[in-house]
Amino acid sequence: MTHTYNVTGMTCSGCLAKVKHLLSQVDGVQSVDIDLSTGDTSITMNKHIETPTLQNALKDHPKYQLSEKEQAKATIAPIEFEEDQKSWLETYKPILLVFGYITGVTLLVQFSNESFIWMEWMNHFMAGFFLVFSFFKILNLSGFAESYAMYDIIAKRWNGYGYLYAFIELGLGIAYLTGFNPIITNAVTLIVMSLSIIGVLQSVLDNKKIKCACLGAVFNLPMSTITIIEDALMIGMSALMLIKMM
Repeated sequence: MTHTYNVTGMTCSGCLAKVKHLLSQVDGVQSVDIDLSTGDTSITMNKHIETPTLQNALKDHPKYQLSEKEQAKATIAPIEFEEDQKSWLETYKPILLVFGYITGVTLLVQFSNESFIWMEWMNHFMAGFFLVFSFFKILNLSGFAESYAMYDIIAKRWNGYGYLYAFIELGLGIAYLTGFNPIITNAVTLIVMSLSIIGVLQSVLDNKKIKCACLGAVFNLPMSTITIIEDALMIGMSALMLIKMM
């Protein structure tokens, strides 16, 4: 069923992400959809949740006030999100383009070699991946941190990890680019991405319709198997390079 409310006090995408995160943590909430311009908030839930329970979720942030907009209405199907109204290609076009550019540029580098060197290509690919993805996160660092805290197992407990994570990716990108201690670089990547994928898997398996923070707060990408593939690819490449070096 879907209940409609109004939330006041939100002034930016970071506020919106924070409210979505807080409301999504309430037991029984499946998804939260908010129109920032009006404050209209639609909450899909698998059981009836009293309004005071939802208001209590925002108690530590008194500037956000939730009130009933209209009587709760049960719907046959969950609310359609904006991304559901677009084709799969339109929805994931930004991340596909990013991967395409990184793959294309790193493959072109290999054309200057007499033969294709897989280890070198993977090193360049991961450098490009982390540098580009950290760039989008740092563009709106607070927005990314708020979105990331909605599903990451560490950021849920410590909001500051979202801010730190963007610079961890930047550091890894520089490390791969400069060839800094490959064993340490790949080991850190394996650990960081393995921790990251846990929250992604939980969200996808629970069918939670929340925003993916992989490209920061710049693009409105839904959490999906694409995000799992992205993290798994980094885990696989880092593990393979570690094995090759040992």
